[in-house]
Amino acid sequence: MSVSRLTHITKIGVEQMGDFADSLKDPDVLRLENLDTDLRPPQSALAFTKNAVDDDDANSYLPFLGLDVMRQAAANLVGRQAGHHYDWKTECLISAGGLSGILNVLLAMLEPGDEVLMTDPIYVGLINRVRLAGGVPRYIPLIASAQGWRLDADALAMIDPRPVKAALLMSPSMPTGAVFNHEEWQALIVFCQRANSWLLKDAAMERILYDGRRVIHPASFPGMRDKVITVGAASKEYRMIGWRVGWVVGPAEIVADVARVSITNVVCQTGIAMGAVATAIGDPYDGIQSCVEEWQRRRGVLLEELRDFVVIPPHGGWSLLLDVSPLGLDGATASQRLLELGKIAATAMINWGSANSNKYVRFVFANEPVHRLRGIGKRVQQALT
Repeated sequence: MSVSRLTHITKIGVEQMGDFADSLKDPDVLRLENLDTDLRPPQSALAFTKNAVDDDDANSYLPFLGLDVMRQAAANLVGRQAGHHYDWKTECLISAGGLSGILNVLLAMLEPGDEVLMTDPIYVGLINRVRLAGGVPRYIPLIASAQGWRLDADALAMIDPRPVKAALLMSPSMPTGAVFNHEEWQALIVFCQRANSWLLKDAAMERILYDGRRVIHPASFPGMRDKVITVGAASKEYRMIGWRVGWVVGPAEIVADVARVSITNVVCQTGIAMGAVATAIGDPYDGIQSCVEEWQRRRGVLLEELRDFVVIPPHGGWSLLLDVSPLGLDGATASQRLLELGKIAATAMINWGSANSNKYVRFVFANEPVHRLRGIGKRVQQALT
């Protein structure tokens, strides 16, 4: 029997589909189930990592809060996006990946039973971390349309802000690819101000934006610098998934509490990886823009191939959702049929938000090139109709 804190911790689905797809050992299977990418990290980061393997200083627990150069790079990066200066010594620490940083922040800010505002659908891994920290997810719907996803501002206005201790927000959001516009950020900030709550920004994909969209950082709004905690990671924008380096940037008081959790939890980061990530952040040839252009091309191919189905266009990120309910299917059934009949590995969105998420299947387009994505429409047609 599981302990009580695991009662509401669910499987994410990706681990099951990924293991099953691996076991097939079939190169014709399209791997759209997992947030990997075939686009390489910055060359400077790869070179640094190779040298770090032979650097004895990199083989150390110290410093516990991250290398100075990494903390400086992360604080400067968030500062540029937010339009503020952050003191790297007191307002930044390095985590063992972005999600580790998010869990540490939640553990530092939540009392059992505190509500956390989240969009719906949302990554189940974020939901699980809220629950593991003793929080209660409070969902605000994203409205799907042929033009993309929009925040349900009317539903937000109906939520009682008093039990809400924090808002955990991601833009672009995962799995939807929803990107908040200025008015939506403004509505969310007004809510947080009414609730006197923290705003925890998952910035893992903040620059993976399509069609000319620009980063809008909530800390840039008046009065929000000391209420926003930004958690970033090298995994998506810099394509450095296996390095497991993230960062937490925010007001000194809460960062000090996060540091206490961090040292108690994971202790330290990956020594041979931090310098490489700092190098990537400082590299003007980081490849982010060219990778965004390539991911946008892949998105375009998927949207064209799936034009006869109900697909909600993502405005950023690495994935999109296919609504299979008009076909009389749920996500689990569709996912199974896609793999068995279409050789497409795609994750059902069970537990990725409210029960409404069960009608979606997620397609990740970061790990398959355009030439392999062409023809996917026929595979989906064969599998689902």
